[in-house]
Amino acid sequence: MTETTLTGTYLEINGQLVAEEREVIADETVNLDESIQNQIPLTQFIQDFGEGLMAAVANQNPPIYDGSPNPEWEVVMDKLKRQPFQAQLERIQAVCKLLLDEGASAAVLNGEMGTGKTMMGIAAAAIMYGYGYRRTLVIAPPHLVYKWRREILETITNARTWVLNGPDTLRQLLKIRALRNEIGSERPEFFILGRVRMRMGFDWQPSAVKRNHYCRMLDGDGKPVDTIATQSNAACPDCGSVILNEDEEPTAYWQFMRETDRRRACKVCGSQLWTLIRNGVQKNRDEIIHGAICKIPTIGPKTAEKLVKGFGAEVLGNMLDDNVFEFINLMNENGDLVFSDRQAKRMESALAKQEFGFGQGGYQPSEFIKRYLPDGFFDLLLVDEGHEYKNQGSAQGQAMGVLASKSRKTILLTGTLMGGYADDLFYLLWRILPKRMIEDGFCYNASNSLGSAAMAFMRKHGILKEVYKETSGGNHRTAKGKRIEVQTSKAPGFGPKGVTQYVLPYTAFLKLNQIGGNVLPSYDEDFINVPMTEEQGETYQMLSRKLNAELKEALRKRDKSLLGVVLSALLAWPDTCFRDWDIRHPRTRDDLFYTLAVLGEDEPSPKEERLIQICKENKAEGRKVLVYTVYTAKHDTSARLKNLLQREWLKVAVLRSTVSTE
Repeated sequence: MTETTLTGTYLEINGQLVAEEREVIADETVNLDESIQNQIPLTQFIQDFGEGLMAAVANQNPPIYDGSPNPEWEVVMDKLKRQPFQAQLERIQAVCKLLLDEGASAAVLNGEMGTGKTMMGIAAAAIMYGYGYRRTLVIAPPHLVYKWRREILETITNARTWVLNGPDTLRQLLKIRALRNEIGSERPEFFILGRVRMRMGFDWQPSAVKRNHYCRMLDGDGKPVDTIATQSNAACPDCGSVILNEDEEPTAYWQFMRETDRRRACKVCGSQLWTLIRNGVQKNRDEIIHGAICKIPTIGPKTAEKLVKGFGAEVLGNMLDDNVFEFINLMNENGDLVFSDRQAKRMESALAKQEFGFGQGGYQPSEFIKRYLPDGFFDLLLVDEGHEYKNQGSAQGQAMGVLASKSRKTILLTGTLMGGYADDLFYLLWRILPKRMIEDGFCYNASNSLGSAAMAFMRKHGILKEVYKETSGGNHRTAKGKRIEVQTSKAPGFGPKGVTQYVLPYTAFLKLNQIGGNVLPSYDEDFINVPMTEEQGETYQMLSRKLNAELKEALRKRDKSLLGVVLSALLAWPDTCFRDWDIRHPRTRDDLFYTLAVLGEDEPSPKEERLIQICKENKAEGRKVLVYTVYTAKHDTSARLKNLLQREWLKVAVLRSTVSTE
C-alpha cells in the first residue's frame, strides 16, 4: 500500500480560504498495518530510551554545573543568617559558576512562585562579594522594595541597603556619586530601585521670552501710516537672540510655546530652551522635615512643630536619614528623654519598616546612572520579575537595558521567562546579553531600529504565519489579472535550536515540588454549600426564568448582546440582593427585570452568617482571616461585609484597589 502525503499553503480566493495542494509520492512503499503495530506510546519510549537520550544530550551539550558544589561557596552560604534549602543551594552554585567561572555576563533564575528567588539572588550576591562584586543594584516592583530590604538585612551580616524609591531618589544618587570611592569598600552594599521610579523622569515645557518687533504699516500706495504693528517673537532667555525656525525665520512666541515638542537649545549661546515643571508648591526644609516627623506614630503636628523649633530641621533630618535610633533616644537640654518608653517602642517598630525622603527632585534615575556614574560602578544587577521588561518599546524595559549595560554582571529573576512568542525572549536577551546577540547577527539596522533583527530572530527560532490572499483584478484585452497579497503575523512557539542556544546555557530552573522536605504549610480548599432563604430562592428562580427567556429570544435573532448581562446578573444577584435591581438591555435600554431588595442593610444573608461564624471561630483561636469579595464599584459588597463584621465586635479593614502598592 502506498502512502500519499498532501502538503501546501492556504489561499484566500473570493473570500474563501482554500488549500492549494500538491501531491508528493513517498519514496518507499510502507505497510501501514505494520507501521501502526510498531508504534509505542511516548511515555513508554521515554521510559525505555530516556537514559540513552539524556546521555546523548549531555555529551552534545555538557552542563556547566554538574552537581559538584564549590567548597568555598558553601562556606560563604554557611555564614548567612538564613540557610537556603538544598535545591536552592544547587541553583545558586550553578548561577555563580556560570558568572564567575565561565565568565558569562548574565544568568537567569527561572523559578515558580514561592521557590525563593529573592533569597537565591541575595545568596548569589553574597558569594560574588568575595570576588570583588561589592555593589549590587536591585530593580524590584515598587511594592516589593522594602521586602527586598528586609530580606537582605535578614540574610547577610553587616550588609548596608540604600532605598531608591521615593521623591528623594535624586538626592540619594547625588550622595552615592559623592561617596563612590568609599561605598562597598568595607561591607556589601545593596541599592534597591523601584521599577516605576527607575523610569520616572520630569515633565518639561518650552522656555522663552518675548521680543517685540515693531514696524510701521504702509498704505495702498506704499506710504507709511500712523499705525504700528507689533510682532512678538520667541527669544532666548539668556542671550536674547531671536529663535529661528527650520526656514531660518523668526518664530512667533505663541507658536514656540504651544507647538515645540522636543527639548531645544539656543544656537547662539547654547542655553537650554526648556524648563522643568514642578508639581505643586515647593516646600522649604522645615516644612519637609515637619511632614516627615508627622508620619511617625505618637507624633502629631504640634509635637512635630515643637521638635523642629527646639532641635532644628537640619539636626532632625540627619538623624532620620542616618540613624533613626538616635532620634528615638532624643534628649532635651536637661538630659531627659523626649519620648516615653511606650512611645519609643511604637516608634522603633514603625521606623524599622519606614524610609524617609527629603528630596523633591524628578530626574530619571536610570538617566542619572547612565550619565553621572562610571561604567561598572554597580558590580551586579539583580532584576526581579524579569519578564516585565520584555516589551520592545516600554520605558522600563529600555531603562533596565541601560542599567544592565552599566553593570558588570546581571542576574534575571523570573517565574515566566517567555510569554509564548519568540520575540518575548529577543528583547530580554538584547538587554542582558547584547554581545551574544550581536555575534549572532541580530544588530541595529541603518534606521537605528531592532525591528528587522527581531523579525529575523522570529524567522529563525520562532513561528511566523503567512496568509496568501488572491483577488481577481481587472480584465485585460488578452488575459485576466490576478493579485496576491501576503500577510505575515507571529504565532506562539519557540524552536528547539533557540532553546539550546539562548535558554539552556544561561538559565537555572526550579520548581516548587523540587524543594521537598515538607517545608511548605499544608493547603486545603473546602467548598461550603449554603442554601438561600425561601424568599431569595423564589426571587432568583423568577429572575433566572425571565432572563433565560429573553436570552433565548435574542439568540434566535442572532443578537448576542445579552450573554454578558444575563451571566453577570445571575452570578451577582445572590450576593447583592440587599439592594434593588433594575436590569436593562445594553443596546435598547428596555427593562428586562426589576426586583426590590430582599435583605435589609443590617440583615445578613445565610452566606454572610456563615462567614461571620467562620471569622469568630478563627478569632477565638487567635488567627486572622482574609476575606476576598468579587463585587466592587456598582455592586460593592466590601462596605456591607465590614459593617456586618464590626457589629460582631470584629476588627475589620478594607483593602481597595486604590490603596498604593507602596
